[in-house]
Amino acid sequence: MLTRVGLIGDIHCEVARLRQVLEHFRSCSVDTVLAVGDIADGPGDLGETCAILESAGVLAVAGNHERWLLAGQMRDLPDATPIAAVTPRIRAYLAALPKTRLFECSRGKVLLCHGLGEDDMAAVKPDDYGYDLEANRALWELVEGRTARFVINGHSHRAMLRNISGVTILNAGTLHAARGHRPLCSIADFDAGYMQLYDVADGHTTEAERWTFEQASRPHL
Repeated sequence: MLTRVGLIGDIHCEVARLRQVLEHFRSCSVDTVLAVGDIADGPGDLGETCAILESAGVLAVAGNHERWLLAGQMRDLPDATPIAAVTPRIRAYLAALPKTRLFECSRGKVLLCHGLGEDDMAAVKPDDYGYDLEANRALWELVEGRTARFVINGHSHRAMLRNISGVTILNAGTLHAARGHRPLCSIADFDAGYMQLYDVADGHTTEAERWTFEQASRPHL
């Protein structure tokens, strides 16, 4: 049963920020830490990143970067983890990550995934509206299938809380600052009904926006 949960967005081997965020979560007494995948392909060491997640008991799912890495694909990406750096231990850890995890909270079911459900390339962005939403097949499969009341995801690197047709999507953002993205972590309190964002930079974790489940970062749809 999830109550007060630390959320880690796309990590991309940001080892120092990952350590910083986990220490912050310990100081805030969260009961569970969840990670949305895209652990691989970044400036730091993948083995160290996986070891930190494993030792901290973080419950993670696989993202598209893990899928690409294990298949030996997309290795010409900037900061791509070299295949030669993937030890049997790293491969075993990544290969064992599920695409989704389903939890319970006091308000209903909570789905942890990278994109939307099984589709690790799907996303809902803060500025999606109209046709962008209507044509989002992965989104409506979740909505119509009543898979979960809440979806915790990443992929877009853009933190967000949106209510769409009875499903609340909490995007955890990213720890990776590439392409102007803002390094963030967050705490979701399912009993109190809010998502608290924190800026993660230069060794300091500072309180930022707070979005309630009723007053989300976007209007109700």
